[in-house]
Amino acid sequence: MDKTCKLVLLSCLLLSFLASSSAQICLTQRFPDNRQYDNCNDLPALTCFLHWTYDQAAGTLNVAFRHTGTTDSRWTAWGLNPSGPRMQGTQALVAFVNSTGVAQAFTTSIDSMVPSMQPSPLSFQVPTISARFDNNEMTIFAVMRISDSWSSTSQVWQEGPVNNGQLGIHSLSGANVRSAGTVNFLTGQSGGSSGGSRTRRRNVHGVLNTVSWGILMPLGAITARYMKVFKSADPAWFYLHVACQTSAYAVGVAGWATGIKLGSDSPGITHNPHRNIGIALFCLGTLQVFALLLRPNKDHKYRLYWNIYHHSVGYTVIILSIINIFEGFDILNPDDHWERIYIGILIFLGIVATLLEAFTWYVVLMRKKKGSDKHSHSINGANGVRGQEV
Repeated sequence: MDKTCKLVLLSCLLLSFLASSSAQICLTQRFPDNRQYDNCNDLPALTCFLHWTYDQAAGTLNVAFRHTGTTDSRWTAWGLNPSGPRMQGTQALVAFVNSTGVAQAFTTSIDSMVPSMQPSPLSFQVPTISARFDNNEMTIFAVMRISDSWSSTSQVWQEGPVNNGQLGIHSLSGANVRSAGTVNFLTGQSGGSSGGSRTRRRNVHGVLNTVSWGILMPLGAITARYMKVFKSADPAWFYLHVACQTSAYAVGVAGWATGIKLGSDSPGITHNPHRNIGIALFCLGTLQVFALLLRPNKDHKYRLYWNIYHHSVGYTVIILSIINIFEGFDILNPDDHWERIYIGILIFLGIVATLLEAFTWYVVLMRKKKGSDKHSHSINGANGVRGQEV
């Protein structure tokens, strides 16, 4: 009986722990002057939380937007955008700590991809707006007068640096490009863009390019460099090399296309080094494919020059691919273990290449030694025959 009671008690404690761990953090948050709100949501990026009370009959929306884990040298913003979960077109509430150490709040309409971040009226009225900074938390309080068309819309939130009283540009990677979603003030539901199609396309883009340019392409180069030393592997090594490289190119083109689509869907957000290297890789990869059609025969006088070109472009593609993949990691900002996995793959390929390099040099040197011994023996044999003839 005692064991049963202990088991029940342990189960209750475990269920209580699981329930508390899955509960929304915003439900535990408190505000000064005993302010209370009917609904709240934990937003999926930048450790932000939205609280609100919506009076549909009166057309008023009372909100409190809280950004935790920030500092007095950062600005915070939240807004609504009827045209979609993006920056341009957002009707925003902004707060920062001014030079006197006081939290200051104002409204601004984001009309371009390079906003002035200066106070300006919104497309709806905001009778009251204020901000409070305390314990590394910035909270924006506001009362907004909105029509029914705004009751279910897109929301955008953001944060960035403050330099000498000027609001600087926010980061263009990581959580800062995932801080958008939807909100329904009537049902209390809200969602972030982290599970949306854009983020899925970013992940697909990263996976396709890592597998193609970053793994298959080096693997194809290793196959060509080390298998052709063995006469028994000819011409199998060539077809295996072509299969690896063409597969890498085909998958890489698909990844490149998703990158172009991502760029067109994100006006104003450009990652120039990553983009330029990606275009260069596509051009060089396409050049390699067409050069394969112009490959001279082994005994052709231009075969040496073709080999120099083919090897130079091939190794350039591999080096640029690895650089661009790490550029992509910095932009996508995934969990660290994904980057560590790719580093592990590169280390493995490097070790394999080093061992094969040593082994193939051994094979080549032994083959040359046997060839020279045979040549020396044949010369000695010929001299012996001549001596007998004399």
